[in-house]
Amino acid sequence: MKNAILIGGDERTLEVYKTLKSLNYCVDTLGLTSNDNGDITKADICIFPVPTTKDGVTVFCPLTQKQIPLSIIEFAKPDAKIICGRYTFKERPSTDVCELDSYALLNAVPTAEGAIMKAIELTPFTLWKSKVLVIGYGRVGKVLCDRLAGLKCDVTVSARKTKDFAMLDALGIKHIKTSDVFSKSQNFDIIFNTIDVPLFTENLENLKNVFLIDLSSKGCIDFKLAENLKITAVKLPAIPGKIAPVTAGKILAITVLELISD
Repeated sequence: MKNAILIGGDERTLEVYKTLKSLNYCVDTLGLTSNDNGDITKADICIFPVPTTKDGVTVFCPLTQKQIPLSIIEFAKPDAKIICGRYTFKERPSTDVCELDSYALLNAVPTAEGAIMKAIELTPFTLWKSKVLVIGYGRVGKVLCDRLAGLKCDVTVSARKTKDFAMLDALGIKHIKTSDVFSKSQNFDIIFNTIDVPLFTENLENLKNVFLIDLSSKGCIDFKLAENLKITAVKLPAIPGKIAPVTAGKILAITVLELISD
């Protein structure tokens, strides 16, 4: 049986640990619990968290606040399998689970549910019959659009690709070009953004009566400016690990097991 080590991570990583242990893997941890001291030099499989890092210098260790440098990878076995999240090591071959459809598509489910939960909390009206715009028709956009339609929202999707417009037409979903989002934003009650493009940079008056929920990594708006203008704009990073860590952890565990077996 090969040795695995989990380095850093949150509740999702704990779920991966439980899953591997239940399958009788020899697994150790470092930076996941307060007293752990796993040895990366003995590991055949090195599993880093999602995200692997937030500062580009140390491993993400929210449960212990340990300072584990990313350079720890230098001590891993030359042939060790390295699994990361939203990061790849330049020094060593590694796999970013977030780039895998098998992970990202399933992970879009808790992301969409968390976004909808936030929308219900923010708004003084029902989602039912609300005019909702979903910016982007990628993995998260597709799942979010499906869930919102199920709630009987009046859904419009913005996209760029001809194939996306064709699919939206086939499904009977209204759509606009992403380049037209800024000029048409005032036509909606709620906007969910899923893409890393600064769409709202000036003349934010269009958003005065709109609730904007940003699910992208970099953000689509200047949040400080929006706050000054009393525009309701919230950023929701890393939703799965916050609102559904058990489910998100099981999804991550399934992906890790697939990579290990491969």
